[in-house]
Amino acid sequence: MDNLGGILSVLLIAGLVLAINFAAVPDEGALVVGLSVVALVAGAGFFWRQRRAPNPLYDLHVAGRRTFWVAACAGIIVFGSMMGSAFVSQQYLQNVLRYNPVEAGAAILPLVVMMVLVAPRSAKLVETRGARTTLLTGYAFLFLAFGWMLLFWDEDSSYWQIGVAYVLIGIGAGFAGTPASHSLTGSVPVRRAGMASGTADLQRDLGGAVMQSIMGVLLTAGYASAFSAAIAASPEGKDVSDQVQSELTKSFASAWQVAQQHPQYADQIVAAARQSFLHGDDWAYTVGLAAIALGALLIFFMFPHRDAERELLRSYHTADSASAATGSPNGRAA
Repeated sequence: MDNLGGILSVLLIAGLVLAINFAAVPDEGALVVGLSVVALVAGAGFFWRQRRAPNPLYDLHVAGRRTFWVAACAGIIVFGSMMGSAFVSQQYLQNVLRYNPVEAGAAILPLVVMMVLVAPRSAKLVETRGARTTLLTGYAFLFLAFGWMLLFWDEDSSYWQIGVAYVLIGIGAGFAGTPASHSLTGSVPVRRAGMASGTADLQRDLGGAVMQSIMGVLLTAGYASAFSAAIAASPEGKDVSDQVQSELTKSFASAWQVAQQHPQYADQIVAAARQSFLHGDDWAYTVGLAAIALGALLIFFMFPHRDAERELLRSYHTADSASAATGSPNGRAA
C-alpha cells in the first residue's frame, strides 16, 4: 500500500478546499496563504511519490493518457457544477422564494428524473458518435442551465422557471456523466480498474467539494458586497454600528436574525438580504458558466473524435497486453 501517497493526497485536497473556503472570510489572509502552501507542497510531494513508488496509489503513466485525463477533468467540472448549483439554488429557494425545506427538496426532483431517463440514451450515443460528441452535448445543456439561472431566476420566479433549469442540468449531467466514466474505464489496463473506479468517484467528490467551495465563496462575497452597498446608500446607514453591519453582511441567515431583533426595520433588512443574495448567486452562476465553457473547450480541442478515440484505446490495450507479458509495471502508450 502506498500509505505516504494517501497521506499526501489528503493534505493536498484538504489544503485546497479549505483555502478556497477561507478566502472570503475577513482577516484570514495568512491562513489562506498557509493552506495554499500546504496544498502546493503536498501536491508536489504527491507527484514525486507517484513517480517513484513501487506500487503507486495513482499511476501517473496511465493517468496521462488523453482519453483518461481529459475525461477525468470533464467529469469533475460536470458533477462539480451540478453539485455547486444545487448548493446555491437550495439556499435561493428557501431564502429568496421562501420555500420550506420539503418544497425545496422536492423542487430538485426533475434533475434526478432527467438524469435517469437520459443516461441510457447517453450510452447509446457514446457507441454511435463517440465520447467527445456525447460530452459536448451534455456540456451544451449545462451551459444553457446556468445561463437560464443567471437570467431568469429572480425574487419572484415561478416554479416553471425553476424547473426548467433543473431539467436542463439533469439532461446535461445525464449525457456527460456516462462518457466521462466510460472513457476512464476504457483507458486503463485491468490491473488499474480500481484506479479508474476511484477516479469516477473522485469526479463527484472532488468536483463537488471544489465547485461548492468556489461558488459558495463567490455567493458570500457577492452578498456581502451588495449588502454593504445597500447600507451605505440607506438614509439610516450611518446609524448602523460596525457590529450590526458585520452580522448583516455575513449571511442571509445572520441578516434574518438581526431582522428579528429589530422588527421596526425587519422588512427593509429582509428585502435588502434577498436582493444581496441574488447579487451573490449571480457571481456564483457566472463562474459556473466560465467553468463549463473551459471544460467544453478542453474537450473540443483535446479529446479525440470517435475513430481516433477507438484507435487510441486499441493502442492502449496493445501496450498494456505487452507490458503484462513482459512484467513491466507501467504501460507507457501516449
